[in-house]
Amino acid sequence: MKRITLPLMLLATLLFSSVAKANEWAIETADDWATSVETVSGATLADGSVSPTGQFARLSTIVHTSDQKLSARSLRIEQSPIWQNWNPIENLGPANLADAPVLLTVGPNDYWMFGRYRAAKTKGKKGQGKVPPQPIKPQPATLEGFDVPLLTTPFPNQYDAPGGLQPGRGGYHAWQSRDMKHWVHHGPVTEGFSKWVTSAEWVDGKAYIYYDFPNDQDPHVYVDDDLFDGVPGKNMGLAVKDPSHGSDAGFIRDLEGNMHVIIEDWTPISANKRSWDSPLAGHAVSSNGIDDFRFMDPPVDHRTNPTGKIGKYKHPHWMKEDPENYPTNVAEYDIHHPEQEAYGDWAAICVGGQYYLFGDYDPVGGHQMSVGWFTAPSINEPFTWCGNIGNGHPDPDIAFAEGRFYLATQQSTDFVSPGPWVETVEARVGVDTNNDQVIDQWTDWDEVKERYDYIPGFSKQIKRTPATMDSSELPAGFGFQVQLRLTDSTDNPSKPIIDRMTLVFAN
Repeated sequence: MKRITLPLMLLATLLFSSVAKANEWAIETADDWATSVETVSGATLADGSVSPTGQFARLSTIVHTSDQKLSARSLRIEQSPIWQNWNPIENLGPANLADAPVLLTVGPNDYWMFGRYRAAKTKGKKGQGKVPPQPIKPQPATLEGFDVPLLTTPFPNQYDAPGGLQPGRGGYHAWQSRDMKHWVHHGPVTEGFSKWVTSAEWVDGKAYIYYDFPNDQDPHVYVDDDLFDGVPGKNMGLAVKDPSHGSDAGFIRDLEGNMHVIIEDWTPISANKRSWDSPLAGHAVSSNGIDDFRFMDPPVDHRTNPTGKIGKYKHPHWMKEDPENYPTNVAEYDIHHPEQEAYGDWAAICVGGQYYLFGDYDPVGGHQMSVGWFTAPSINEPFTWCGNIGNGHPDPDIAFAEGRFYLATQQSTDFVSPGPWVETVEARVGVDTNNDQVIDQWTDWDEVKERYDYIPGFSKQIKRTPATMDSSELPAGFGFQVQLRLTDSTDNPSKPIIDRMTLVFAN
């Protein structure tokens, strides 16, 4: 009997064809990429993705075959979710916003920042004491998108609305913008005892403004149905009774309306020595965002080895601010070894179902702080480390505005990103019409990219439109091939990393 040996490429094609779905050809696992790529230059295949090694890369798949004619409808390309596509910008928001910034997107052209109100800085010549700035008489002003009376302020691109003339109460204030460049001050939203604001969400036309009381403990909440009046909303009191020490919590509402909180858990660390951050984060969920939060599995857990020993540290604010519930400033923790990474001051956002957590990153060793972030395909799953950026203690928050993503910190440098998608990706699809394993016709090369948009009624849930190329112009055929051209077009460390590629056929 004569032995028949199939060419390796054809064998891979047949094996892959046998397991592919009838209406699509998907390449997503490490095995998929290994058996489905014919040629690649300037890139590596590893960990189930294609990653450029330089500025340019090119890839060609095998010819995917079928025993009957198919019509290619579209090609969909998905990138890695690590989101390293960030660029530094000058300090975002009002010039006189102090302390940790909190962001809230209500909808298109309706963006809010919350922070403490800082008076105009004093100034003086070298060798002289500082003197108060010369008073500036407010003048009536107009600003596109605002139909309330406005007054000029000593600060550039900033105006006072009527609410902004209300007296301060020792807590956070609200500023509103239509373009992320000009800001209108609307006055206080919290009070002196509620000055440790950590997060805000938008629920059914109302702002939920969360604050720690006392500092680094137990999130409380205001429900504010009028951010314009210069008066704090209704203080609902305790929202989350955290069984651990910590907090600096970030809140995010899922598409089913449940409110999630990501919270610092200082159980395994002497937080006072690690920027008041921790290797462990807690997660709780509530149906209304006001009470009845139930604790879930931790989303971030980078603890090292427990030693079985107990340590102690002190916090400067607990007894002073809430002596009834905190009669001591002393806390105990489980000592771990070796030294642990520390994260905190959490902020969350979800892009097309992919969740991200941003926060402080205090690394082992030199403790050079920066913004770090994690990602997961579900908020109920463990999160994976992505990377870090910046310098200093950030206490960050993140929001989608003006078609971009803004990462605000309490440092002098903030960051902006067009989104997790990294440019540039070009693709074309070819078809074999006569079943001879040779491509007869190609589409034109086309640049593809993801797009992002608001979801009405949600502040931190962002719609993602996949990167898709129309291939329906091709005639029906027995084989199909995809080619990619990848160009690293950014000035930052990001590069286009392809995780999944799907050619969809007409039913």
